[in-house]
Amino acid sequence: MELPKRKGGVWKKNFLVYVVFLAIILSFGAGMILGSRMVRNRYVAEAKKDEMKNAVDMDILFEVWKKLSEKYVGEIPDEPSMVQGMAKGMTSALKDPYTTFFVPEKAKQFKEDLKGSFGGIGAEIGVKDDVLTIVSPLDGTPAKDAGIKPGDKILKIDNEDTGSLELDEAISKIRGEKDTKVKLTIFSEGSNEPREVEISRATIDPKSVKWEMKDNDTAYIRLGSFSEDSVKEFVGIAGEIKKSAAKRIVLDLRGNPGGYLETAVSIAGFFLRPDTLVVKEDYGGKKSADEYKTEYEPVLDGYPLVILIDRGSASASEILAGALNEQKGAKLVGEKTFGKGSVQEFFTLSDGSTLKVTVAEWLTPKGRCINKEGISPEVEEKLNLDQDKENFKDNQLEKALEVAKSL
Repeated sequence: MELPKRKGGVWKKNFLVYVVFLAIILSFGAGMILGSRMVRNRYVAEAKKDEMKNAVDMDILFEVWKKLSEKYVGEIPDEPSMVQGMAKGMTSALKDPYTTFFVPEKAKQFKEDLKGSFGGIGAEIGVKDDVLTIVSPLDGTPAKDAGIKPGDKILKIDNEDTGSLELDEAISKIRGEKDTKVKLTIFSEGSNEPREVEISRATIDPKSVKWEMKDNDTAYIRLGSFSEDSVKEFVGIAGEIKKSAAKRIVLDLRGNPGGYLETAVSIAGFFLRPDTLVVKEDYGGKKSADEYKTEYEPVLDGYPLVILIDRGSASASEILAGALNEQKGAKLVGEKTFGKGSVQEFFTLSDGSTLKVTVAEWLTPKGRCINKEGISPEVEEKLNLDQDKENFKDNQLEKALEVAKSL
């Protein structure tokens, strides 16, 4: 089946990650890691025309404006709208889906979303091969309950073709008030035809950490997201594991869309000695790289570690997996991760509009770029989905347990 592509190259081939659910804020806060800093200063661009003309002839903008005013058959927008259109054109020219211009109305709405609460389906979404795509449904959410899977393509939202929508518009249409419904037309890998799925929106608050003993001597930790409470929950779990008969640990980061950077660094500290590098924030030479290191004594350092990853593991998950692999020798099992490793900052402009700019990329301790590249497992194991639900066996987890016993 030929899937519809994005019009006009609005979206790149790599995912633009968002989480559509309460509190995690559109997965990385509209495509950004939640630990990234929001810059709320007012910014006024006062470029001098003579300086600009050394690089490019700015008069072309006013020639286009003049011709449109003279010739365009429809209604010409007001001058502020025309200028905002120019600004949107500049961000689009970068071909970076994480760099976005919000007109004042959209900027106000976005800031209210960051401060307030909203309903959603509990899925991280993005773009792959120019098609709106599910990165990962979150545990215990309407999306998960509806059978949504990583890699599912969203062709329509309430019968509207997603190929005509910008990503922010698509996000807004999927979000909504709690207990209202949204209908998605989904195409799944291996299917011949798309299917319609109606999902009731909910306020999403998934528990981020849980654990259990496997095979009497392996601690299995499931980390669903990097929330504010994850470290506190991890402290309790670490204490229980220390008192148990566990000889090794399997850390499951599958389908984890990320969250707070600081949380990822803190959790790395449970396994790595103090002052160990976890991740670098590289600004492309515009300023010195920032480094994030562990601070506390690692209570779980002595346990052999296996980490489960898949294409739904993104952002902070990739930071943690990369750091523990390179700095502790943790074995990675599963599938290649998503590849979201860039940092965005927000600038409020003089007219109330907002500019979101990619300012840095994440690098592993050994300097591997996470953005677009992702993290590859040392032991590749694809999840076997050709099973009935009642007799489902998690072959990826079984492989991880097998690898853990060999350490």
